[in-house]
Amino acid sequence: MNLPNKITLTRVIMVFLLFLGLFIFSFFDNIDVPLYGPTDAPINLVYLIVFVVFVIAASTDTLDGYLARKNNQITDLGKFLDPIADKMLVNATLIYLAVPQYSSSQVQISLYIVILFIVRDLVVDSVRLMAARKNVVIPANIYGKLKTIFQMISIPVVLLNGFPFSYFDAGFPKGQRIADFLVYIALFFSLVSGVIYVYQNRSVFLGEKNHDRHSDNW
Repeated sequence: MNLPNKITLTRVIMVFLLFLGLFIFSFFDNIDVPLYGPTDAPINLVYLIVFVVFVIAASTDTLDGYLARKNNQITDLGKFLDPIADKMLVNATLIYLAVPQYSSSQVQISLYIVILFIVRDLVVDSVRLMAARKNVVIPANIYGKLKTIFQMISIPVVLLNGFPFSYFDAGFPKGQRIADFLVYIALFFSLVSGVIYVYQNRSVFLGEKNHDRHSDNW
């Protein structure tokens, strides 16, 4: 196993152990979790830990891809593990943020928004799988990249309860803080890229001979 694949596998293990630990911790609901940061929008210690792991894992995603391309070490195992690691990191964190815990001190993401993110990914992955069976290579497009960028920005901000924006928007109504709008932007690009992805590659599931070669980043 080459170095890029080891980094990707480490990311999978890291995310798995993190959420296994959080699942076990959830049984100890009598523990008083420390809060930090602005009084009106404190940062929960548990969310802070998730934030640190999320940022480290997201950084390794960039690193393993760079090393694989630089050293010409792109493998089938890497192509298999990388999207799994990405989905585990993003979707597991989104689901965690949709769970109504620490609600008194923590900005969270609506369950309906999380469902839209995940359903969109399932649809896109299904089209990609069908394309792969027909040996169709579909390159990334700008909308999928924007979706990924805003997910990687919005999720950490939500984990930090809106920090650093919380210093001036902590008193805003729920759903109207900057952290919320970052999530809305990520959702917008997620849905737009998903619709474009399906439309431009409709020939994959309609059985047409010519395939439009456009795609999404994830």
